[in-house]
Amino acid sequence: MGQIPKSVSFHLPDGKEVTIETGKLATLAHGSAMVKVEDTMMLATVVASAEAKPDQSFFPLSVDYQEKFAAAGKIPGNFFRRESKLSDYEVLISRLVDRAVRPLFPEKFLNETQVIITLLSGDKKNMPDCYAALAASAAIVVSDIPWDGPISEVRVCKINGKYVVNPNRDQLATADLDLIVAATLKDVMMVEGEANECQEHEIIEAIKIAHDAIKVQCNAQLALAQLVGDKALVKREAPVVEKDEELSALIDSIAKNAVLEVAKGALDKTTRKKKLKEIEDKIKLSVIEQKGEEYQVVNAAKISEYYDKLKKSVIRQMVLDTNIRLDGRKLDEIRPIWSEVNYLPAAHGSALFTRGETQSLTSLTLGTKMDQMMIDNALDNYYEKFILHYNFPGLSVGEVKPNRGPGRREVGHANLAGRSLKKVMPVLPYTIRIVSDILESNGSSSMATVCAGSMALMDAGIQIKGAVSGIAMGMIAENGRSAILSDILGDEDALGDMDFKVTGTSNGITGCQMDIKVDGMPYETLEKALLQAKAGRLHILGEMSKTIAQSNDDFKPHAPRMVEIIIDKSFIGAVIGPGGKIIQEMQARTNTIINIEEVGDKGVVTIASTDATGLQAAREAIAKITFTPSVGDVYEAEVESIMAYGAFVKFFGQSGLLHVSELDHKRIEDVNTVLKVGDKITIKIIGTDPKTGKLRLSRKALLDKE
Repeated sequence: MGQIPKSVSFHLPDGKEVTIETGKLATLAHGSAMVKVEDTMMLATVVASAEAKPDQSFFPLSVDYQEKFAAAGKIPGNFFRRESKLSDYEVLISRLVDRAVRPLFPEKFLNETQVIITLLSGDKKNMPDCYAALAASAAIVVSDIPWDGPISEVRVCKINGKYVVNPNRDQLATADLDLIVAATLKDVMMVEGEANECQEHEIIEAIKIAHDAIKVQCNAQLALAQLVGDKALVKREAPVVEKDEELSALIDSIAKNAVLEVAKGALDKTTRKKKLKEIEDKIKLSVIEQKGEEYQVVNAAKISEYYDKLKKSVIRQMVLDTNIRLDGRKLDEIRPIWSEVNYLPAAHGSALFTRGETQSLTSLTLGTKMDQMMIDNALDNYYEKFILHYNFPGLSVGEVKPNRGPGRREVGHANLAGRSLKKVMPVLPYTIRIVSDILESNGSSSMATVCAGSMALMDAGIQIKGAVSGIAMGMIAENGRSAILSDILGDEDALGDMDFKVTGTSNGITGCQMDIKVDGMPYETLEKALLQAKAGRLHILGEMSKTIAQSNDDFKPHAPRMVEIIIDKSFIGAVIGPGGKIIQEMQARTNTIINIEEVGDKGVVTIASTDATGLQAAREAIAKITFTPSVGDVYEAEVESIMAYGAFVKFFGQSGLLHVSELDHKRIEDVNTVLKVGDKITIKIIGTDPKTGKLRLSRKALLDKE
């Protein structure tokens, strides 16, 4: 006999019921929970090893979110017809959950832990990403794994001036603000989203509304844990390691003042890293002298751990005491910026953006609809025409690292930059691919991507709404004191209590991503950080404008030109021709790429080419095929043949009879006395034959009557 399932329910602010159930599925996992929202069902499981591996120095946590195609009544479209590696969309949701749950595990709990979240049933109304963290948290809460939860995540959007928690999928299209917020009962932990140039106070208000909704969800999980009983309430004991006070004091005596001297030196990244390594080597030698080489080898990991904590503590205290940072900057000071556009002459647009020791070389390529990226997820199938890729090779930090394709970090950074830039894009027929290659990195490389991407768009001649810049903010908070840091270094990211990225134009915010590592940060501090970020963002925009202030008037000479022609749906077959013969011949003759798609009752023809003459030739050829003359139109015509009753003429791909009675105001006895084959004449369409529907043409309608 299996366990008796336990469940709790709560309601979202709009009245929609959400149920969390455990004890029915995956009972051999250490924790499992099913979240149900209408027809959406999501199972989360968690398993942790009984003990950590010997000499384990980090927490091996993996969080994977996957959507089963059967959840939407679909069969995967890949060659194997089965779910394979996670899509970028699934990776992004995995990251949202990982960033929220990871900080709450005990510091010394290093057992390998795996969280798996699976969408088993999905409807067309509910977005599953805003329930994934709820499911994961509930699974951990009902397990015996030590964890300082619960947490949950919700989506909060501003739609028609009102804030809505976990809106339906169709409501997102009209949202001016779209945030995912994660929090515990006490503290906000993570924020990520996009906006249509919103203001700072709108972000604050959205976070407050999200936190109120999350508190309800956290209390529901605690109630579920009570129903489960000891299995959920009695946790494993996390390892407690006694601090070696003697070793710690020895390291402090050797390194504290030396670290402080390096921290105050305003050194560049490479020099600072070298000097801190020299201090570590000195510590090891001193330990060997005083304790022996065997002691140093046995306690090598402990020595490194204590030294890292000392560095962090000394640098944090220095910043709080002096308001001066590792590289000598003030708290709100931005590193020196230089930039260049049109750096890559063969690209359709390019920019080089360098801020301090962080550098992005970004290229832009214009493509046709044939270059669109197909997105084939369980609940979504569409084509994306705006693509941004972010590459972070080892060389950017002076390390040897094999290139194995983008990891989760690269996917996440690309997503934030892409969402931020997409908010200022005009409607274009082009497929646009932006690629940011990070060539130097000392913090804020994703924000350098936003700046370089914005400048590359302007260099390419894309008429964006406004330039977009990005800035990464940090914070150090301790004993009631806090320091908010603008444009953080990589080292400041590691030792700080907040990583807050904000992107936007001069009019407002277009994207944000925040991870908070400190308990109980007041909203006043968050608001101060947002306003300081705004000042930094505007400063960076000013530096960018010195290189390029507005979009170029036209595309590069070698960039493809593209035109769209709207035709009647009935002409689509005529343009394509039997077996594609006509359109293929037209593309070969005019050196163009022609794409046709049916949109409603119209046909949309897109013509692309780097050859202006060929583009015009293709446009004229399609115009002739789809030509529909109207009464009153005037055309130049050529006489094809002459009959006793008139002349047959051709004009703009059409042909028709010009009756003898319409040649002149006076009577014409013989057409040959007036016209001959090959003559060019001007005609006017004066009507259609009511019986045959053929056009009635006239020459005399354009002649003065004597």
